Amino acid sequence: MLSIDPALSSIYHLSSTQLSQTFSIPQKQSISLYQDIHNPKLLLEKKQDIAPYTILTVVDELYPTVLKTIKDPPLVLYALGDLSLLKQTPALSVIGTRLPSQNARNKMKLILPALLQEKWVIVSGMAMGIDSFAHQFALGNNGKTIAVLGGGFQHIYPKQNITLFDQITKKGLVLSEYPPNQSPAKHHFPERNRIISGLSFGTLVVEAKEKSGTLITVDQALDQGREVYAIPDSPTVPESIGCNRMIQDGAKLVIHPDDILDDWNAAKEIWINQLQDETL
Repeated sequence: MLSIDPALSSIYHLSSTQLSQTFSIPQKQSISLYQDIHNPKLLLEKKQDIAPYTILTVVDELYPTVLKTIKDPPLVLYALGDLSLLKQTPALSVIGTRLPSQNARNKMKLILPALLQEKWVIVSGMAMGIDSFAHQFALGNNGKTIAVLGGGFQHIYPKQNITLFDQITKKGLVLSEYPPNQSPAKHHFPERNRIISGLSFGTLVVEAKEKSGTLITVDQALDQGREVYAIPDSPTVPESIGCNRMIQDGAKLVIHPDDILDDWNAAKEIWINQLQDETL
């Protein structure tokens, strides 16, 4: 559609049959498209969304270039907060179990301060546990953080993180590919994981149990060609068995900030050039 009508203006003047013929789409889909773009209720909702939120499409200049390099970038992003973070590099996804061990915060204190001093952006999913720790740690150390949600801005999940959501919108950035009035759903969280990993140079797993949803994000990161890092721990710690397994399977063991910083310094020029090429 964009190649035929870059401004997406003519579609509002075509019948469903003309839409089908012009864009080579099945009649059933063209009827659905015609009904949606002429639906006054949907148009009103979009106008209401534009007022409090920034809405970015994949063809907008502000849309994060790094996301365009993944195979299934979200076509639309709703944003609230500091949009400049979408262009700031490098970024690191920090993820892990929702039920971390008592030592999880100490692990993060060992790795993250040096990265925050180097102006790294911390990306996570604002879930309970490691995700929340990551956002809080960044904000508490005058760093920048991006939260990617599994629902719309009007349905914050978990509810315990409403205060954290407010803090991030003021000092960081919150993103969602779901309209503000859309409630979170179970399948949304695996979907949003590709955005968390896609925004970042690499993904750091702080803690993960052997069978953890965190591994979905790791798979997404690997599929996107991103770096994967894991913090090891004793095999007697259930919350870290997943990390130890990942290291066995090839994730880079991290016990010092330089384990990540050295990789970035080695890849920085290539990484930035790739983003510039995508922009062009």
